[in-house]
Formats: sequence, structure tokens, C-alpha cells
Amino acid sequence: MKSRWGWLGCLVLFIQCLDLYAQDIPVPSLEEQRPGGEATQSRAVSRGVLQQFSATLPLDTRMGVTLGRSIFNKLWVSSPSSTTASDGLGPLFNARSCAGCHLQNGRGRTPDPQRNEDKAVSVLLRLSIPKPENMTSAQAEQYTVLGLIPEPVYGAQLQNFSVQGLPAEGQLTVSYEPLSVFFADGEEVILQKPIYSIESLSYGDLSPHVRMSARIAPPMHGLGLLEAISEDDLLANEASEAWLELGINGHLNRVWDREHQKNRIGRFGWKALHPSLHQQNAAALFEDIGISSTFFPEGFGACTPAQIQCLGMPDGNSPHLDGVEASNAVVDLLTAYTRHLAVVDRPESDERHQEGRQLFYEVGCHACHRPSYQTASSAPEGLANLTIWPYTDLLLHDMGDGLADDHDEFDAKGRAWKTPPLWGVGLAPEINGSQHLLHDGRARNVLEAILWHGGEAQMVRDRFLALDKASREALLLFIESL
Repeated sequence: MKSRWGWLGCLVLFIQCLDLYAQDIPVPSLEEQRPGGEATQSRAVSRGVLQQFSATLPLDTRMGVTLGRSIFNKLWVSSPSSTTASDGLGPLFNARSCAGCHLQNGRGRTPDPQRNEDKAVSVLLRLSIPKPENMTSAQAEQYTVLGLIPEPVYGAQLQNFSVQGLPAEGQLTVSYEPLSVFFADGEEVILQKPIYSIESLSYGDLSPHVRMSARIAPPMHGLGLLEAISEDDLLANEASEAWLELGINGHLNRVWDREHQKNRIGRFGWKALHPSLHQQNAAALFEDIGISSTFFPEGFGACTPAQIQCLGMPDGNSPHLDGVEASNAVVDLLTAYTRHLAVVDRPESDERHQEGRQLFYEVGCHACHRPSYQTASSAPEGLANLTIWPYTDLLLHDMGDGLADDHDEFDAKGRAWKTPPLWGVGLAPEINGSQHLLHDGRARNVLEAILWHGGEAQMVRDRFLALDKASREALLLFIESL
């Protein structure tokens, strides 16, 4: 014990560790090397490693998924244009394509404060104001559907690009403050705390009560498998009392399902804002690119009533496209593509990986990052009845003041974030040469991401801080291999 944890860590944490060490740690299984079960693809060391289709993709679905890829990569243009199949961009927007934010189907990148031309294409700024005590009928309707009250002038998201003849809303800027964290053995790690602001506002001042929340584009692989996890499993995660002694008590987000017109369990987005990939994709088309669908039919995109010129711009809503800019068929194809992007296999495990795996359980990381599931038998063909290893409980957890944004989305309050899956977390350097972890990309590696944990994860973080250098390196090696 002393060599692994360090004498100071054991002295402080000995009583807390007893309950966790008493629990059985699962024996390593060969299944763990294939995180997506039979749907797993082989790892190719290249920038395109996350662009492979699921290994279980049915042949009769392949054409639709391939067409969906072209929609994911499509550059939308403003209206009117010579082709109604690709027009309708904006009028206000953050990117012209899905691929413009999700770089090589991986996570986005944070803006570089040294480059003025870098407009944070991969980072969005969500906006809201506190829920009024006495809401108007319009605000009550917004809150039911959106789970928040948008900023009155700029809406629920800052758009930093616009079509010709219309000013963009403003430009997100970020600077960083250093924050030191020390391990029990004295080693120092300097984190970077982001400070966000908006420059060049074009439509007047922001509300003095505005809440801002930066969000980096997450990776796309394995989303269909996460959707295939049964609601019973998620409800069981929420009801579990196994981790209460660690201070961990996560909960699901209940959000508005636009297709079924009722509240359902949220799964997608940093605060689990959307219940399905279908709605997640439609929301991204609308909010990020300004493309309407039957989920979000307004051809003027996210323009607010305060933006009169924006509301008067041409749009691409067309009768032959179901009265919108992205027809039901287009959104269906996009969803088929995002549903069948493969998880890749893990590198061969050695003794150091096994040591890190043991520590992953001993420290308590598995309390929120639940290792495995059996996908539901009702899931789409090729995704059903698979043993998968995503390392997430899909619950919201209070992550403490350090990560708080004060921005609410339904039951996800300002300190709450959904547990992200860990599969493929170590692939980012192979894709774009760097890692940008956590909801806003502030963590430059897995170590920094762990050190930002607080709130419900504080006790587990403290155990990690008590590890000696060799042990924490083994734990990081394991996580980066997932």
C-alpha cells in the first residue's frame, strides 16, 4: 500500500479507501480490447481513424450511411442559390458544415489567443439568463422546450459568422489564467483556467444577467452504441446508491423530445440536452449552421425578434424539401451516418496497462465512468445485443466550482456535466496533434482533465493526487488506451 499510494495519501485517505478496496475488481477480459463489441473496427494510425463505419453495418444500410457522410461534409451556401439542395445557410451561423467543427470526426480545437483570425469554429458559446420568477407565456413555452431562457437579443447561442450583407453577432475570445495543483509528492501541474468574453457585438449590449457556457465539438464515434444502451440501464445507474459514501450521486436529464412531444431521458450533448441522435443532429444543423428541418422549421435560423434585418433575409425553405431546408430524408441520412461511426480496437495490453486498470478501479474512476453495457435487443440492426465498453454512466454529476458555468439546461444545473465516454480518448493526438478535453477543451491532456474534477468527484481526485508518480503514470496510460 505504502509504495503505491505514498505515505501521506494513506494517512489521509486510509479510512475512505477501506470501503472501495473491499469491492471486487472485475478480472480483465479479452472483450475489453474491442470496446464496440463486434461493431469494433481495427485501429489505423492515421487522421482518418475515426471515419470508419461500424463492422456490423448491414449491407442494405451502407448506401444510406455513405450518403449521410456526404451531408456531414457538405458546405451549405446562402439563399437564394442555383441549387435548393444546399442553400439556406444562416443567416447567422457558426460553421458551414458538420465536419467544420468535428475535425476528422474527432473533437474540435480551442481558439488560439495568439491568432486573431482564429474564430473558434470548433467552440460554441451557449447563452442564457436566469429563469424569471414570473415568466411570461412566451418564456414559459421557451423553458418547456429549451430547458432555459435564451439571452433576449442574441438567443441561446452566439453566432460568430453571417451571410453577406448581415453583421455577425460577435466574436468569442478566450484568455487563460494559470492555476497550480500539487501532488502529494510535491510535483506541480499548472492548469489553464479559461476566461471568456465577446468582442464586436453587433446588436446591442448583452443582458447584465447573461450566463455564458463554452462548448467544444465532441468526437463522433460510438454515438449509435450509446443510443443503443437501454433506458433500464440508465435508470439503474441513477437509482444506484453504491457510491454515496464517495459523495457521488448522479442523475439523468429529462429533456423535451420534439419528435414525440414529451419529456424523455437526455443522452447527447455536454449536459445531455437531447434524447436522440435524430434530434441532436437537427439541433446542430439549426443552431450551428442555420439549416431548418421539421424539428426546427424556422428558415431564418436562430435569429431573434430583436434582429429585424436577420429575420428579413432570404431563406431556403422549399415545398419539395418538406417545407424546410433539410428534408426529413436528409436528416435521416445524416443520422444514419452518425449512428454507425465505429469505435476502434484498443492497443495490445501489457503489465503497465493492467496496473493502470487496477488503479482505475481502486481510485474509484469507475464510479462515474461505468465500464460496460449490453446494448438493447430493440436497437437498430448491427447495434443490438453487443457488449460495449464506453466508460460512462451518461448521468449528470456536480463537478464543482472549477467547471461550473451557471448555465442551466433542464435538470442540468450550472455545476452539472454529463460523464463523457472514455473510449478513444487517447486518439486525439493521432487525429489533430493535440488533445482538448472537458466541455470547453481547457484540459490539454488526460492528467489535466482529472485534476479539474471537483464536486462529486473531489474524493476520487484526491485519491489520484495521493498516488506516487509511477502509479499515476500507469493509470494515465490505461485511460489513454481505452
